[in-house]
Amino acid sequence: MGTGTGAMGQCGITSSKTVLVFLNLIFWAAAGILCYVGAYVFITYDDYDHFFEDVYTLIPAVVIIAVGTLLFIIGLIGCCATIRESRCGLATFVIILLLVFITEVVVVVLGYIYRAKVEDEVDKSIQKVYDAYSGTNPDAATRAIDYVQRQLRCCGIHSYSDWQNTTWFKETKNNSVPLSCCKATSTNCTGSFTHPIDLYSEGCEALVVKKLQEIMMYVIWAALAFAAIQLLGMLCACVVLCRRSRDPAYELLITGGTYA
Repeated sequence: MGTGTGAMGQCGITSSKTVLVFLNLIFWAAAGILCYVGAYVFITYDDYDHFFEDVYTLIPAVVIIAVGTLLFIIGLIGCCATIRESRCGLATFVIILLLVFITEVVVVVLGYIYRAKVEDEVDKSIQKVYDAYSGTNPDAATRAIDYVQRQLRCCGIHSYSDWQNTTWFKETKNNSVPLSCCKATSTNCTGSFTHPIDLYSEGCEALVVKKLQEIMMYVIWAALAFAAIQLLGMLCACVVLCRRSRDPAYELLITGGTYA
């Protein structure tokens, strides 16, 4: 009976340790993925920052990069603690994982809050950006609008006719929209209102909102996925810790004795 208990303890602890080492390797991969997601959010927001005045929306991206960096350290601590079977190291590993897990829950909550605010923020600032368009000068507003209209294949705020209300349109008096409104398939497009078939018909506001909300969802899903992995890591570490403390068979296994 005692031998059977010892064999079961050894089997359980071995499987938990194997899973734990495997999870630590995943943590290293996760560190790179999370840092990539955070960097992608920063780069994309840089292209759309004129349509979005609230810089606090970048907080989830900042946190997720910090979590990614921390995950690399966690993987190192976890591997060393698991291989050396250090009770102190495993306890530290569980505590850090718990803190990171809480942080990722905060990221998810903030992500949902800011995702809900995107539409209001864009609606509040997009008219100002279009009013600041100058066309010829390589200023920030001009670059931002031309980039968005080409990338998202849109024109104006709600439709291309919105350009008629802008300062740029009234000053140029050429009855046309910027060339960035021209469809990629139109070869001789001049932006003229007389040939609306050459222009993108969809407005940019809805597409900018959709794009920014998609970016925030990347952060939310990344945080949720790795929070689930961390829960499994904490569970395995706790199994190793508990059996190391309470299972006589495991203690004899560590010291090289025999269980009779």
